[in-house]
Amino acid sequence: MSDKLRDQINELIRDEIQEVINDYVDAQEETQKAGLGFVEKEDEKELKVNVRKSEVDKLIKEYKKIKKKERSNLNKIKNLGLVDKNGNPL
Repeated sequence: MSDKLRDQINELIRDEIQEVINDYVDAQEETQKAGLGFVEKEDEKELKVNVRKSEVDKLIKEYKKIKKKERSNLNKIKNLGLVDKNGNPL
């Protein structure tokens, strides 16, 4: 279960990084069309990102805590808005 969750988090991180890269490339293309900015070297165009395993583990731990709270009976009562005969929340 933890490996599957780790893979999902890694995929989300890759997707987010790719989205930022795409936005950056689009902005650079528009800048070049307008004639503004400066030309980069080929070596500087490649983006490398390292995410520590400990950071991914922290995300997994936080995710599990959130999911545990969501499954709790108290949270279900809060979300349903259950009240007693006097209108007070249970």
